[in-house]
Amino acid sequence: MSAELNENLRRIQVPQGSVCYREFGNGAPVVFVHGLMVNGALWRKVAPRLAKHYHCIVPDWPLGSHNVPLNSDADLSPLGLARLIADFLAALRLGPVTLVGNDTGGALCQIVAAEYPEHIARLVLTNCDAFDNFLPPTFRYLQWGAHIPGFVFLTAQAMRWPAVRRLPNAFGLLTKHPLERVVSDAYVGPVISNPAVRREVSRVIKGISPSFTLAAATKLTDFKKPVLLAWAPEDRLFPFEHAQRLSEIFPDARLECIENSYAFVPEDQPERLAELIDAFMCRRSHSSSH
Repeated sequence: MSAELNENLRRIQVPQGSVCYREFGNGAPVVFVHGLMVNGALWRKVAPRLAKHYHCIVPDWPLGSHNVPLNSDADLSPLGLARLIADFLAALRLGPVTLVGNDTGGALCQIVAAEYPEHIARLVLTNCDAFDNFLPPTFRYLQWGAHIPGFVFLTAQAMRWPAVRRLPNAFGLLTKHPLERVVSDAYVGPVISNPAVRREVSRVIKGISPSFTLAAATKLTDFKKPVLLAWAPEDRLFPFEHAQRLSEIFPDARLECIENSYAFVPEDQPERLAELIDAFMCRRSHSSSH
């Protein structure tokens, strides 16, 4: 993994517990939100490129690939996770940030935009859950399985084998290009080895429902900050039609296509994504200074 994302690991206390994160670069703050069963390494090819001009903050959110569990009473519903993101931003005293989300993290970013817009200066959404697609059908087996004793443990242990990780209902449909072994090891290691992490991700999965993204969508018409939708049309999990719908809901949105990528745009097309984010921020900063 990129050396920058292995260094400068920090931890901050929020009401829900501790959140580990990395930060590097200077300038306007950019905060990244990954999805289920990955961690900050998802952004290892994007954040260093942006850190040449911006202050990048890359947390490991409590979504199954984190090493430090939260307090046992932390609210891990989508609303609770959105509050965690808002509390994290407040704790770091960053002021309004550019919030960047992918996959499940994109759904959480939509909820933050709906409930805590004061923390956001700009919003960037790559392929992610939205509307009634939370979770996508391919992964809904996790939601009923999480209610069965031992299911999360057995599913996690199966991830010890790289061939299992490449299955369509694991990472197979998320990346067009194979994940590096060291990266997929980092993604699945915590849920394999840490019972507290398994308990947390089980609670997260049980709490997911399209009711949260549908409710957020009704409020996003009031989110007047600039929005970039950087979407891969080839992705079979998060429909391009949802990006188009989101672009119509947000008052100030720009939709850009990213070719040759599946859902994990930061993995498949990091250079293109970084270029789009940089151009988006430069354009908005320039226009706001006039």
